[in-house]
Amino acid sequence: MKNSNIDMKVKLIHGFSNKTRIQILESIKDQEKTVSQIVEEINGNQSNISQHLACLKGCGIIVGRNEGKYCYYSLRNQHIRDLLTMFDVVLEDVQNDVACCERHID
Repeated sequence: MKNSNIDMKVKLIHGFSNKTRIQILESIKDQEKTVSQIVEEINGNQSNISQHLACLKGCGIIVGRNEGKYCYYSLRNQHIRDLLTMFDVVLEDVQNDVACCERHID
């Protein structure tokens, strides 16, 4: 695989590599929501959530739809939803190892 493809994968995976971003994705997994709804659901700070939404939107993981004065965020497509579900499936298989993992590579 070419390095440029690996670099693109790293950028995509980066979108999933933060607790707040995962909380946002789980929040909108089944239903689009406004920033205010997301902030309330995950008990976050609006400025911080907005920054994470911009990251997720920038790497193509989510989309925004304007309606009146509100912007509704949702997952880009079924593939992203499937990927989130696959994370759960894989985690179920490896959760004991993940819980014991002490090595973190930056």
